[in-house]
Amino acid sequence: MGTRSAPKAWRAVWQYSTKRAVRDNRTLNAQETRARAVIDGTTPAKTTRFVTLRGDARTLDQASLERARSLVGLKGYVTNLPVTVMTATEVIGKYHDLWHVEQSFRMSKTDLRARPMFHHTRDAIEAHLTIVFTALAIARYLQDHAGTSIQKLIRTLRPLQEITLTIAGQPHTAADPLTTDAITILENLEIPYT
Repeated sequence: MGTRSAPKAWRAVWQYSTKRAVRDNRTLNAQETRARAVIDGTTPAKTTRFVTLRGDARTLDQASLERARSLVGLKGYVTNLPVTVMTATEVIGKYHDLWHVEQSFRMSKTDLRARPMFHHTRDAIEAHLTIVFTALAIARYLQDHAGTSIQKLIRTLRPLQEITLTIAGQPHTAADPLTTDAITILENLEIPYT
């Protein structure tokens, strides 16, 4: 891990990962193979990384390929926070936590069935965002406390229904039987069931 700073502007934090290096090497090898196929004429010429076009001549951009290989396994993070506020390790940790936010937004589009809405007034826009973020917060809470994905929660609990009918002045309740998964979820959420 290393750090590079520009005074009063930004700093870059670099982290090396062997797992990332393996993935980067695989990607670079595939890109080099594709570039060589374009140069040989076996693949149609498109914008391909590491191919230099000069007129009709195509050559492998060896300098760019070597530069890319020298960075294999490295990932950079840019921040404007000084090291006195957040260490390099904390910067990397915060960036790694961003996947939770990204996962939440993917979840909101699919599992919560959030669709594009077209509002024209500030009040309507703010109301819509409030509802979406409230649903997202509830979904995250349920997911964290149930110990399962929101998709599984919905799939398990949605079919369960309970109905109360009044016949001759007497209430009668009928409910779907709880599955083992539903019981586990309800217990994890500390919701009483009978």
